Amino acid sequence: MEHKPVAAPSTRTLRVSLCLLVWNELGGCKLDVPELPLEQFDEVYAVDGGSTDGTVAYLQQRGIAVHQQKKRGYNAAMIECFEHCTTDALVIYHPKGSIDPREVLACKQMLQQGFDLAIGSRIMEGGRNEEDDKLLRPRKWFVRGLGLLGAILWKRGRRADGGSWKQPIAWDVLHGFRGMRRDRFFAIDPLPTGLSMDLEMVVRSYRKGFRVGEFPSVEKPRPHGDTHFKAWPTGKKLLKYVWQELHRPA
Repeated sequence: MEHKPVAAPSTRTLRVSLCLLVWNELGGCKLDVPELPLEQFDEVYAVDGGSTDGTVAYLQQRGIAVHQQKKRGYNAAMIECFEHCTTDALVIYHPKGSIDPREVLACKQMLQQGFDLAIGSRIMEGGRNEEDDKLLRPRKWFVRGLGLLGAILWKRGRRADGGSWKQPIAWDVLHGFRGMRRDRFFAIDPLPTGLSMDLEMVVRSYRKGFRVGEFPSVEKPRPHGDTHFKAWPTGKKLLKYVWQELHRPA
């Protein structure tokens, strides 16, 4: 897989794109897109997984270019998001009506502060998971468990340039709302198939010595539609990925 190199920024301001990753999210788009600070990004576009509910037409009416996903699957969708990026870094936002659209600026700011990967955390102080008002929180506990497992297995105190730092644990490893430097994304050699990408971006960044950080993100229940990732089958596939990563060269 060949990619045109994008020069790493030096003292100039990091140029950041915004990508909306969608698949039959017309209801969420109508809530979120009007509130997105699109003018604050150097480039804005969407990658669509095959919507049939009018999502594409709505985004185009709002002046947002839409790229049709060429290969099926979540990992493939994320790779295509970064392939279309022509700036230094990319913020990926899922317009589902559950995350405040203005949070994309917090993600952009972290990238401009020097983080290689910035994740919207529903778990850290100031964040909120939709399960927080429930007694049982299986999805949140599973995410925390994966975050701890990934840190135990792969988090190191080494930077990509050979220096050292205190790398904090990234806890919300499955939140798709995140941003990453374009060059760093392709440097992790992302798997082209599967649905491991959210966890993989964290784990591979640990192994490469990239700087990972989180910012608070408040999640509300989805007002429209259901999740595309059912808990049990998704969980099994993610645990399988962890096993595969243990046997994968850095």
